Amino acid sequence: MDPSQSFNQPPGASNSSEKSGLPAAAPPAYQHNPAGYPPSFPNQPVTQGPYTQGPYPGQAVVTVQPAVFVTAAPLANPVPDYLGYSIFTMLCCCLPLGIAALIYSISTRDANFSGQRELAEKNSKTALILNHIGLGIGLVVIVLMIIIQIVILSAR
Repeated sequence: MDPSQSFNQPPGASNSSEKSGLPAAAPPAYQHNPAGYPPSFPNQPVTQGPYTQGPYPGQAVVTVQPAVFVTAAPLANPVPDYLGYSIFTMLCCCLPLGIAALIYSISTRDANFSGQRELAEKNSKTALILNHIGLGIGLVVIVLMIIIQIVILSAR
């Protein structure tokens, strides 16, 4: 290695008069249609838009319809869901019937938001019936407990 050359320069860069022994070839000419691309036709109209491409010669044009999504809107007059009544029944009166009523109340609310009136009415009616039965059982149990306490205390 020649000590006069700098380490930062590539070999052969120090003396520009020296050329490599390879013959200098001209770069290839510009191709209008590179391999793999269809030829362009300047006389065809250019379609406008970000994703448009002209059809290939001899190829049929296929038109695809856009997908249509139908979503149900919430009901304008929602059915009552009795959610508060169900929570009260579950916590204060009868736990098992309160839980069942709560499930039907939530199902009523979901049916209201998805626009299914018949399902909302059915779930609402079931939740109301379960709440009434749970409240009745809870009141009967509370009244019986009070009566039993009065009888036991008066017997002493």
